Amino acid sequence: MEQEFSWDPPAETGIEMGWIEANGLRFEVAQAGKGDRLALCLHGFPELHYSWRHQMPVLAEMGYRVWAPNMRGYGKTTRPEAMEAYRLHTLAEDVGALIDASGAKEVTLIAHDWGALVAWHFAIRKVRPLTKLVILNVPHPKCSQREIRKWRQLRKSWYIFFFQIPWLPERLLARNNAQPIVEAFRSSAINKQLFTDEKLQPYRYAAKRPGAIKAMLNYYRALLKTPDVRETGDGSVDVPTLVLWGEQDIAIDIHCLDGMEQYIPDLTVKRFPDASHWVQQDVPDAVNAELKAWLG
Repeated sequence: MEQEFSWDPPAETGIEMGWIEANGLRFEVAQAGKGDRLALCLHGFPELHYSWRHQMPVLAEMGYRVWAPNMRGYGKTTRPEAMEAYRLHTLAEDVGALIDASGAKEVTLIAHDWGALVAWHFAIRKVRPLTKLVILNVPHPKCSQREIRKWRQLRKSWYIFFFQIPWLPERLLARNNAQPIVEAFRSSAINKQLFTDEKLQPYRYAAKRPGAIKAMLNYYRALLKTPDVRETGDGSVDVPTLVLWGEQDIAIDIHCLDGMEQYIPDLTVKRFPDASHWVQQDVPDAVNAELKAWLG
């Protein structure tokens, strides 16, 4: 029998697990804090709500009600089978439905990796009103589209094209007790003492759930097989935006940061020279300090 594993947040964090019905799905959501100001934290690939464990208590102390959902297909959240269920428009609708379910009067969207791609799409298309936007290690879509045409970024994006192959990526990522999922974090992290086997266990066991890896990869498959990523108009973002960036990102070239200001009038960028793509887990104290300063 497959070992069951769920993250059990320590009591001192103030984080509790719950369920939210939204957009026809049942979302597993880590929750902390109270009030009418929602900080909605969106994780990336191959992550979980657990990726925000260092930030959630700090945001709650600042007076936010903090929700970090497992996005569709991840963890115990509903896992649709069809690739088309993971297109960007639908993922943005998930975010809107979660906001509706919260009843919050103000919303700050905080997002990393794939969550950040969804957050950019959400903000540009104005799916729901936002007060502020915080993005971690994913460039504005217009900058991504510019840079993917250049070798310096294209060679780093090889995995996106590999993930388009049927069944083979699933089999490779699942091998050896989902060890490639664990190594995706540890091999590129800078502060590797924060990425021990124990710390990475939630990702391993989430990936081992039936159909989980296929769902994760369907994000990438739908990205290339549907037109949604290109349907962003002029790309303008009209809310104050903070971009936090670990400079030791092996997947996204630093030049992707260039030119974002032309799409975001109120933009703040903070770079972390000694952090990887997994920035909020690699340098959690530094990220928390920037969140407190900017949101405060």
